[in-house]
Amino acid sequence: MPSLSIVMPSMNEEETIKICIEKAHEIFKKYEIEGEVILADNSSDRTAEIAAAMGAKVIGPVKGYGNAYLKGLAHAKGDYIAIADADNTYDLLELSDFLEPLMNGEADFVIGSRLKGTIKKGSMPWLHQYIGNPLLTAMLNLLFNTSISDAHCGMRAFTKDALEKMNLKTRGMELASEMIIEASKSGLRIMEVPITYHPRKTPSKLRSFQDGWRHVRFMMLYRPLPFLLIPGSVVFILGALITGTLLLNGNAVENRMHSFILGSMFLVIGGQTLATGGYIKTYGLVHGMYREGDGGSRKLLNYHSLEKELVAGSLILGAGILLGLKVAWSWASSGYGSLAEVESAVVAMVLAFIGLQLIFSAIILSVMLLEVDTEW
Repeated sequence: MPSLSIVMPSMNEEETIKICIEKAHEIFKKYEIEGEVILADNSSDRTAEIAAAMGAKVIGPVKGYGNAYLKGLAHAKGDYIAIADADNTYDLLELSDFLEPLMNGEADFVIGSRLKGTIKKGSMPWLHQYIGNPLLTAMLNLLFNTSISDAHCGMRAFTKDALEKMNLKTRGMELASEMIIEASKSGLRIMEVPITYHPRKTPSKLRSFQDGWRHVRFMMLYRPLPFLLIPGSVVFILGALITGTLLLNGNAVENRMHSFILGSMFLVIGGQTLATGGYIKTYGLVHGMYREGDGGSRKLLNYHSLEKELVAGSLILGAGILLGLKVAWSWASSGYGSLAEVESAVVAMVLAFIGLQLIFSAIILSVMLLEVDTEW
């Protein structure tokens, strides 16, 4: 059985795959261990052919960055596993700095840091180096209580036991974030080592904004509370306070119609934001994204709670419709002139929206839970 497995995704890397595998063999020789190179490939050039000729195990075609790693890691048999890109931007000879802490029992998961190491000229766009990567890394650290300086460094190493503890699922670029999140949630000892990042010989396959959004979306899935549920609650409560205060003060609505409309908008926006946060939280629960601390969320998703949401939504919608009919009747009685009950019309609209939102939320959540035991 190999002691070290090196997994690399590849897509048309025939110019660099040879030197990457040669460096991997040097690491095997340095530590006098049995090793294997696993290439998860989706190339249309000679990358797979070159790798196979050098003794690498080629899996493919495999589409998707995360999917390539999932497939490659599933075949890894080593006690220690390292991952890196096949474009030679990461120097595999630096794997010694990753393996030493693992072999000495000092860490379970080691990740490289380009920002603490050396970034060669032309190897990383300024947008990634000074804005995108630091911003996404800071967001991940804040949400998941980690202390990583370069969360998107693709050169990493971990023990086989650590891999089995990480519940890796994502098939896109967001796997880089998921791996750190899962390592932290699993209580793994994470260590960071500085590395050198080299320029690519071929054009980069990264898509800055699309890939960045995928990471944000994934963190939002894991932590909908700070992204949507808390902001939604604040906006909704603020809207309720503004509209409620003006309505209770009698003529205040007429004198502050703009504030009244603004408060009503806050109610609508806050309700929509809360509903979206609920959808995301439910999706995460259904797909096993959370391991602990979600007992309250699970109870809210049982069948009886959804029934109550349908009833509540229907009552609120009914109230809005009745109020709207009253306004329409008054308008018709006045000969269809100027509408005097503007505040009542706005309140009717808001009630109708919130009622419909509750009804649609109940329907959507019930559909998401169709294949799950809703009693948990």
